[in-house]
Amino acid sequence: MAKAVAVFLALAMIVHLIRPLGLPGLHKRGDAWKIAVFAFFAMIVLVGIRPE
Repeated sequence: MAKAVAVFLALAMIVHLIRPLGLPGLHKRGDAWKIAVFAFFAMIVLVGIRPE
């Protein structure tokens, strides 16, 4: 699951760099870092709730 989320967010960053997505807070190409920050916290949550 963590790999799927990582791949999806990486693709979202690449697409956003090519053409901004236009979502709230993501209007400029330079806003791709916001997706990276979200991805970082999403990975922390996924690793934290993963059963061992």
